[in-house]
Amino acid sequence: MALPDTMTAIAISRPGGPEVLVATSLPVPQPGESEVLVAVEAAGVNRPDVLQRQGGYPPPPGAPETPGLEIAGNVVAAGPGVRRYRLGDRVCGLVAGGGYAEYCTVAEANALPIPGDLSPVEAGGLPETFFTVWTNVFTRGNLKPGETLLVHGGSSGIGTTAIMMAKVWGARSFATAGSAEKCRACEELGAERAINYRQEDFVEAVLAATNKRGVDVILDMVGGDYVARNFKAAARDGRIVNIAFLKGSKIEIDLLPVMLKRLTFTGSTLRIRSVEEKAEIARALEEHIWPHLAAGRIRPVVHKTFPLRDAAAAHALMDSGAHIGKIVLTVEQPSRR
Repeated sequence: MALPDTMTAIAISRPGGPEVLVATSLPVPQPGESEVLVAVEAAGVNRPDVLQRQGGYPPPPGAPETPGLEIAGNVVAAGPGVRRYRLGDRVCGLVAGGGYAEYCTVAEANALPIPGDLSPVEAGGLPETFFTVWTNVFTRGNLKPGETLLVHGGSSGIGTTAIMMAKVWGARSFATAGSAEKCRACEELGAERAINYRQEDFVEAVLAATNKRGVDVILDMVGGDYVARNFKAAARDGRIVNIAFLKGSKIEIDLLPVMLKRLTFTGSTLRIRSVEEKAEIARALEEHIWPHLAAGRIRPVVHKTFPLRDAAAAHALMDSGAHIGKIVLTVEQPSRR
């Protein structure tokens, strides 16, 4: 099948609210060295997309201006040097931008087969969250079987993923969330205890649940006053990993607990990493986590889908914080219209 010259994609017309996301026509990208072109069937919506829309998180040099960090679909073209994938293969992939479109290129090393019987919609919400959780909880945080994990924002796409991955890893998990409904969802996914942060102090709750020991690893996307409180909730030799600072990154804090408890306080971003670094994460996921997805022991939580052209509505839902799990854009390919 001949590919079209142009495609529908979502552009950010100016920094601002969801309404600045508009459908536009762009040339279909051509795969470069060791890249495949994917006819996108689904693209996950993530917090970094919101930050980019607001003007605070520009794409790295060379990446498309079109938002979207994860996709799923079929390989329809391959660039020079591609060895693993063939035309028609079902893949999901991590990209540095360009996901909100009918077609998107992805480095072959940053793409993985869609595991088991997962639908494109489910697979479209895999890469960004699973790559993020693996590198931060299991690599930087070095969560071990039998240890304890506290996940802030437990009902988010990242949070639900972390809870499920910790469960199959043999670790205990706790989570914070902002409503009784969200707390129930976290516990149904495997959290031993979900704490409604609007009604309880998560430090007291975690210490009570661990016989005052604290937790081994904390995954935090809140920042602000949570940083000092995380120090209190952490066990000796605990590891605290920040992946965002929704309540602010500039704080005044007493670092003495870091010394007294021998804490590791670290953080990371994913988007700016090299293809090679992301490929290393992909290999680890395929070895350790993809079998659990294929067997159905982990199933991505999809809250709601929106057609590509309704990206603004998807972002409005993301901004509201009312979702549990992933928000995914669906793409109807021209050949299927």
